[in-house]
Amino acid sequence: MKKKTAQSGKRITVVLVWAHAPVCGTIGVINGKLQRLAVPSSRGKVHSDTFSFDEGAPRLVVTVSDAQVAAGSRQTRVEVRTGKTSFTFFLRDVTAAAPIFIPEYGVAVTTERDPRDYPSVVTGIRAKGARSELQRIETAPEETYEAASSVTRNLMCPTWLGLGRDMRFFEFGYRRELGYWGYVQPRYHSYLQRVPETDDKPYAIDFAIGPGSSCEISITRWLEDGVLPILKSKEVEGDVEYALTAFTSFETRPLTNRNLRGSPWQAAYPNTNGCQYSREELDAFYKSELARKEMREREDETVCCVRIFAVNNGRVPRYAWFKAASIRGLSKPATYDKQTGSAVFASGRVFGVHRLNGRPMPDPEVAVLLQPGKSAVFEMLIPHQPISAARAKQLAKLDFDQHLKASRKFWHDKLAAGAEIQIPEQAIDERIRAGLLHLDINTLGQEPRGSLMACVGAYSPIGSESAPMILFFDSMGWHEVAERCIQFFLDRQREDGFIQNFGGYQLETGPVLYCIGEHFRYTQDKDWLGHVKAKALKACDYLLAWRNRNKRKELRGRGYGLLDGKVADPDDFFHSFMLNALSYLSIARVAEALAAIDAKQSRRLANEASALKRDIRKAYAEAVARSPVIPAGDGTWVPAAPPWTEYPGPVSLYADGGEWFTHGAFGARDSLIGALWLVFSEVLAPDELQTDFLLRMHHELFTHRNAGLSQPYYCRHDFIHVRRGEVKPFLKTYYNQMTALQDRETYTFWEHYFYASQHKTHEEAWFLMQTRWMLWLEEGRTLSLLKAIPRRWLKDGKRIALKNVRTYFGPVSVTVESHVGSGFVTAAIECTGKRRPDAVTIRLPHPDGKKAVSVTGGTYDADTETVSVKGFAGKAAVTLRF
Repeated sequence: MKKKTAQSGKRITVVLVWAHAPVCGTIGVINGKLQRLAVPSSRGKVHSDTFSFDEGAPRLVVTVSDAQVAAGSRQTRVEVRTGKTSFTFFLRDVTAAAPIFIPEYGVAVTTERDPRDYPSVVTGIRAKGARSELQRIETAPEETYEAASSVTRNLMCPTWLGLGRDMRFFEFGYRRELGYWGYVQPRYHSYLQRVPETDDKPYAIDFAIGPGSSCEISITRWLEDGVLPILKSKEVEGDVEYALTAFTSFETRPLTNRNLRGSPWQAAYPNTNGCQYSREELDAFYKSELARKEMREREDETVCCVRIFAVNNGRVPRYAWFKAASIRGLSKPATYDKQTGSAVFASGRVFGVHRLNGRPMPDPEVAVLLQPGKSAVFEMLIPHQPISAARAKQLAKLDFDQHLKASRKFWHDKLAAGAEIQIPEQAIDERIRAGLLHLDINTLGQEPRGSLMACVGAYSPIGSESAPMILFFDSMGWHEVAERCIQFFLDRQREDGFIQNFGGYQLETGPVLYCIGEHFRYTQDKDWLGHVKAKALKACDYLLAWRNRNKRKELRGRGYGLLDGKVADPDDFFHSFMLNALSYLSIARVAEALAAIDAKQSRRLANEASALKRDIRKAYAEAVARSPVIPAGDGTWVPAAPPWTEYPGPVSLYADGGEWFTHGAFGARDSLIGALWLVFSEVLAPDELQTDFLLRMHHELFTHRNAGLSQPYYCRHDFIHVRRGEVKPFLKTYYNQMTALQDRETYTFWEHYFYASQHKTHEEAWFLMQTRWMLWLEEGRTLSLLKAIPRRWLKDGKRIALKNVRTYFGPVSVTVESHVGSGFVTAAIECTGKRRPDAVTIRLPHPDGKKAVSVTGGTYDADTETVSVKGFAGKAAVTLRF
């Protein structure tokens, strides 16, 4: 005979035990009926669905009939309403072996036959010695790039070779399925090149070096000087080594700042994926004079310049192979002109020019016998748009070395124009500078003035996804670039104040306003603020009108006064916490900025923002109370949260059904666009209990190795860890997300772990912002330095240098030198502007975890390994001795 279990019956009794009285409240049941409440002691009272205990150890017996406790959705939930400690649980989750236990609330839920009181339940759970993954992270060594790389995915991404500002660039890569170089894909940003010769269909240009596919792939890639958008590669085929260099330049002249014109945003925007133009508007654009001028008749094409040195490192002669540019699937086959080395469409236009050892390559495929130690040079020049034979003849004279030298200088000058960061870990040091240039390549517009499009990968600018790009531009001192990126959104603002550029997203208005507020924090530029004030006010008023439409009685506690709308790809038009958090933050930031030029409007918006924050917090507290608690790895249970007010709990737990799997994960909505944004947006404080619950819930359900699922750089647990000083969990996130999502050789990010959406600058920008928070972070009137760095960065002889990085307090420079072999570490801090902080803190962790025995220049906190400099006068010199 089978033993009857709680899961198989329709009438189920459970017991709630509390640590102490008094406690009172009500019990509610969803998808079932509350049959009876009972107390086994005269110290408690029950009536209908209410209960109260004034003294003793409260024990409440709850009996539910018509219970639904099978697997699947819409199963019975029990709501325990006790004010600030209200919670909900799935009835099917209750067992004596693993009772529901919420220590912060001093309550546990167990089965009818379990006689234990609250202290006994706690003792039983603690005796198991279970630990959560976060607890294990805290006791383990700090995460490293090498350790993360050994277990995470290793994705390879094509490289985008461009000029910055210009929408004409090239996707350059080798086909993984073939295992050899390579292909060139001309792009107008998202729009793949189409020409009449290919029947107006997208095409890629193939070429080949080496003998071809084999059982082994021996190709390594890197960026010039580790950071420049000039691709380098080494392919080893036995004794023959092929060294590749590829970059983008101009057809008739080397690249310089003076001759970079770029592309007007009016031409670039229609060529971005997800732009808000209608089909009719797009058709009109491609027939327009602007499209003809910018896409088909540029007087100076961009050119993908490729050079391969093949050298024989063996002791006997060896062959090297080269194959010229070709295009598959042409209805009218292309030909090869041996006299000029040109690959020619049937129309006569040239799509590739080739040289072998400085002369036209004699055939479209060649084998060159190399004597020991000798080399051959294969060069290929691919114009973005096919060109005439006459222009091809001139292109064949291009001085490769001159253009390469100019390109190097161009990109180094870009980096020198802003702040400088030096980190004693090559994997991070190079990624910072490479990342900044990757953002720049994908920022389109005309030079030297005018609006710029901060495009996010292959997509158009998106307020929410362009925001971290703009924030990092400002952080590195590229204030003019940040301003021009903001202006694009204001150029496209609707008359009613709404801002929308991509795929029906309704989130963009708030993040753009947030960028305005942040930019003013950096620059304190009142003239600029006055210039954008009218549009900023119009956007704020749009958000407030949207909020006012939802001040309906039936929404009290469940979205009263909250905005409802779509924040990402799924059509989820709900009262999302992300949408409302960022809307609050944006209005608050604009209010703060306007205090400098319009006190009346500033006060009005500040009051409105405060009211919105109160309503968000009320709705969130109610949502948490209605959400089923979830088990944690240490035996406790955690109050959970939904992504929007309409749902009871994480949608991926299916309390009210639905189909929520999207973008490669069940919890994408809960994790990526959920309540974590409340902390980033300053609705919840980093150190309050609700934040602790939120962080633990997210970790237990939606992370692996503390890295987010699917599109992890939407997850803002990174920011929470930094603010709370949780260094090890932050580094676990930092290294595992980066190593799994980024091409480890060329530092280009994907959007998702499954090879979706290449060169994703939104992800790269948040990685760069993570690095910024790790190195410098404003916390009120305090500037926190090196708050989350790995302690190995301070091994003996290591050096960290920040030169003129931008903060809310103006430019800041920091130099830290480790001499721990001699027993000390020094730090020099300089912030000479008028807006310096009241205090500076700098964390200087000993690589072996030792605590300082003396400090000069500040006050040392051994627990956080941090020196505080109060009353900061603009300069500080700190020395720690160990």
